[in-house]
Amino acid sequence: MHDRMPPVDSTVQRLRDLPRAELAEEIESIVLKKFRAVLLMDESEDLPLDISYFDLGLTSLRLTEIRQSLERLLDLSINVNVLFNEPTVAHLVDHLTQAVQDSSSQES
Repeated sequence: MHDRMPPVDSTVQRLRDLPRAELAEEIESIVLKKFRAVLLMDESEDLPLDISYFDLGLTSLRLTEIRQSLERLLDLSINVNVLFNEPTVAHLVDHLTQAVQDSSSQES
């Protein structure tokens, strides 16, 4: 009997089942964790949500790494324009929240 499920699938399914407010909180937590790791920040350090990634010290290469990691984790495709047209964590969280909701409603 196989009761092992790939972690990505269980994470994605769990997120898709959440109400929007909780979904946004979870995605914000995931995104902040990724950004803090790349920026070598401690979890207790404040990461502003409304400042450009580049003003925070991210490079295009690091941003691409974050994008790829989030795509794998959330089982989504993230358009590069989303990252560069409105380059803040807050905008990314809003976009990803909507994208997860949209993918959830498409499956129903």
